[in-house]
Amino acid sequence: MYRENRKQTTVFCPVFCLVGPTAVGKTALALDLANHYGAEIISVDSVQVYRHLDIGTAKASPEERRRIPHHLIDIVEPDDNYSLARFITAAAIALKDIQQRGRTALFTGGSGLYLRGLSAGIFELTDADPQLRGQLRRRLQQRLQNEGHDALHAELTRIDPESARRIHPHDLQRLLRALEIFYLSGTSWSEHLRRSRQTALLTTETPIIGLVVERDILYERINHRVENMLAQGLVDEVRGLLEQGYDPELSSMQSIGYRHMVAYLSGRYSLKEAKDLMARDTRRYAKRQLTWFRRMKHIHWYLPEETNKIKLLLEQKL
Repeated sequence: MYRENRKQTTVFCPVFCLVGPTAVGKTALALDLANHYGAEIISVDSVQVYRHLDIGTAKASPEERRRIPHHLIDIVEPDDNYSLARFITAAAIALKDIQQRGRTALFTGGSGLYLRGLSAGIFELTDADPQLRGQLRRRLQQRLQNEGHDALHAELTRIDPESARRIHPHDLQRLLRALEIFYLSGTSWSEHLRRSRQTALLTTETPIIGLVVERDILYERINHRVENMLAQGLVDEVRGLLEQGYDPELSSMQSIGYRHMVAYLSGRYSLKEAKDLMARDTRRYAKRQLTWFRRMKHIHWYLPEETNKIKLLLEQKL
């Protein structure tokens, strides 16, 4: 469910999610489910937001997007600096639009970070002065070196006992982060997290479908997808982006597939080397995606072909 609170009014809109690693079969099933439930699709993909990056991001085809309305695809230029905060804002606008028209919303994609933002809200110290932040981080690191992690963890226990209970004294990155948040904002990390959950677009009741296949099958699909992307003209797509003046160091151009074809076009790799590295890095990315999703609770895992079981679950939940 999606819940929007306006004064004393609560509006409910049917919402569900479809997630999984790259090449597992999300697009085909998302189109089928959207057609079945009269849903519109909201992309949960950090690269499909960019215009002109089509083949390497495996976007739904123009015909598929005419048949089923899609949101948050082709919304910024490749040199735009897109972020989680901007995604959440855009997703909220898209979801509100779908809800006002009495439609069902289907979030689908492979970005675990974006899905977590939808489920848990976001917290960013956007108003913190970068110079002050850097100075504080250096002081904390110096104190860590001089006093040790136990002393800093004891300090965290005094100012934010809830965070101290969930952060091990040896988890130095999160320990320093918790102290940094408190000294920059005057508010504990645990309190910031409580506030951020109030901005979450999804509730714990929102059904989340996860697709999974055996690793060998997934890797075979990834290899086949890479071959198809090259056959569809990925090299020419990347060449066109470079000819338009887009810097190869842009975040968009450093995404999987694009950085590999840039390396081929610049002469650093042969086409076979670039293709093999692209497939390898895609396999590694899929592994990271699965690791991320498996940390999240409430995901119902299915094989892509278990469509009837998925629909049965959704009919119970929606």
